[in-house]
Parts: sequence; C-alpha cells; structure tokens
Amino acid sequence: MSSPTSRQIKSQQTKKKILETALKLFSAKGFNDVTVDEIVEASKTSKGAFYVHFKSKYEIFIEKFREIDEFYANFISSMPGDLTASEKILLLAKSQMTYFRDDLGKDLMRTVYVSALIPNQPKSLSDTDRLLFKIIHSLVEEGQASGEFSADIPTNEITMLITRCMRGTLYDWLIFGEDFDLVEEAQKFIKTLLLENIAAKTKSL
Repeated sequence: MSSPTSRQIKSQQTKKKILETALKLFSAKGFNDVTVDEIVEASKTSKGAFYVHFKSKYEIFIEKFREIDEFYANFISSMPGDLTASEKILLLAKSQMTYFRDDLGKDLMRTVYVSALIPNQPKSLSDTDRLLFKIIHSLVEEGQASGEFSADIPTNEITMLITRCMRGTLYDWLIFGEDFDLVEEAQKFIKTLLLENIAAKTKSL
C-alpha cells in the first residue's frame, strides 16, 4: 500500500479540525444553535472544505459513530474465546463505558443524546444496523445455543433489552453527579438483567 500524499494528509487534517471544532461548538452552544458557517469560521477552514468531508452538520455525528464502531470492532477481535456469553457481554459493557468516560467524555455524549431527540434526523443511538447491535445479537445467539440464555425469549428482544440498559446507564451518567460510577452501574444493570431474568428462565426449563 502506497503512503498517503501530502494532499491527502492535509485533507485528513482539515477533516479532523472541522470535526473537533464542530463537536466543541455543539457541546458549548447546543446542536440546534450551531450553523455550518460558525463551524467553518471557528475551524478556520472554508465552506467548500466542509462539504467535501460532510454533507451536513448531522454527518459530524455519523463520522463520530464510525470511530465508536471501530472501537467495537477492535474490541471484539481481541476478546478471549473461552468466556461465556454473559462474561463477553459484561466485558464489552465495561470496556464500552470506560471508553465513553475516558475518551469521549460527558460533553460529547450529552450532545449526542440531545441530537437524538431532533425529529427526522439519523438516529445513530438506536440504529439496529450498527455494529454494537450486531455484536450483542451474536453473543445472545451464542448464549441461547449453549443453553446459557432462555430460548423462550426472542434473540432480538434480548438484544434490545441489553442495548437499552447501555443507553439508559449512559443517560443516568449524564444527569447524575460525579458520584455516579458509569462503569460499575452498567455492570450492575446488565448483570441483573442477564442473571435474574434471561438466564433464570433457562433454569426453569
């Protein structure tokens, strides 16, 4: 594979500058109150450069979610194979919440949640075609095949419950104070769901 040219490197630097500037503005002013013109001015780029990389300001979030999905892909490829399905889901949730807390931060995630409430716009948080849903779905199938999870509950339903736990815990982290431990609370929430509801039904079969 050939090395990127200086033009390609400059283009990626411009894209990164626009992305980071836009996210800071969204966090400071709110998504609805930020215009493309403001992003361009604050990033010291041009409107033409903006539209080369992004179709609209909503594309900023889509790009960020691509980065998040890359994190999921890297994580799943390195996950130990000798864990149970429950252990894999809990490990994924722990790594996910640590990543959100330490790498993305509250300001960005708060902006993501606010943008998700805007009508007629892409809903990345609830997009079932995203990699997170596919990973959880696969792990649930694995758990059902091994008898660890109840086969009486549809795979899609269990997947939605687990991902809802993740979104709900993130939301609580955003509205509660610094005493709310995102990683610990996510573990407790999902563990309760897995052990006391989904897995418990298996024991009664």
